[in-house]
Amino acid sequence: MSTLTAARYGKDKVRVFRVVREGKWHHVVEYNVCALLEGKIETSYTEADNSVVVTTDAIKNITYYLAKVSPHILSPERFALHLGTHLVSKYAHIDRAYITVEKLRWSRIAVGAPGQEQPHPHAFVRDGDDKRIVNAEIDASAGKDKIVGKVSSGISDLLVLKSTGSAFSGFIRDEYTTLVEVDDRIFSTSVDLTYTFGPLTIAAPSDGKKLEFNVPEEMEAGSVYDGEGVAERARTATLDIFATDESASVQATMFKMGQRVIAENAGVEAVTYALPNKHYIPVEMKYIGVDNTTPANADVFAPVAAPSGLISATISRQ
Repeated sequence: MSTLTAARYGKDKVRVFRVVREGKWHHVVEYNVCALLEGKIETSYTEADNSVVVTTDAIKNITYYLAKVSPHILSPERFALHLGTHLVSKYAHIDRAYITVEKLRWSRIAVGAPGQEQPHPHAFVRDGDDKRIVNAEIDASAGKDKIVGKVSSGISDLLVLKSTGSAFSGFIRDEYTTLVEVDDRIFSTSVDLTYTFGPLTIAAPSDGKKLEFNVPEEMEAGSVYDGEGVAERARTATLDIFATDESASVQATMFKMGQRVIAENAGVEAVTYALPNKHYIPVEMKYIGVDNTTPANADVFAPVAAPSGLISATISRQ
């Protein structure tokens, strides 16, 4: 005997680019969206009953339509909550929506004479490969008038490097240890950061088409509705601590980053970092009588693709 114990489906990799025009001043966002649904859909699996299926094509079209009409499109957190709230409100048998929004970087191009540059109103450049990631769970399982949202956001693929100000020593040394202690080394990593907000109550849409989504008028700084501010502060904190900390280890630096993100954002309950080491190994040149391995003399390095250490931690608000 067997039984269906879990089921979820939807549409992935919905690519959305939106222009919001304020006269000659334009805003742009580019998202990759994934929208998945749970609910009373088990018969579509167990009895080939497609009458309970909201097609993935419809989910895609709803995503595009909301990208057109939602006043929250410029904020990935708000847009994810709006999309998920609409899906669980429109379809009576859908209990939960899981929305992932990946936001790609587009920054305004600065134009003008040196020292007098101004941001261009409608020209943009992708000035980094890092992305903002938002994961939202919109839960209406307790009732369509008792919707709860849970959101985690963050940054992925933020590549950083500093050429000094990092050491690693005092670790366990036994028969398996080959790593040499160093008091000065290159520190490079690709930052994956996730910060988790506390649960929030979402008002049920009151309009017939279930398109309404209202943001509280009194918005607390550092809350999920302050997504742009939180993202900017979290990115700045990560870069500031990385650059200025005299790092005794990746672990110690990571903890300081998380502490600052939580201190600066009242709505953030927990912060998780995952930092893989990006190794740069000094090239051995003793064969030609050149010292390129001691820290004071090492300035030519070979990037190493793999294997790499991976250090992660979660820092929570007390």
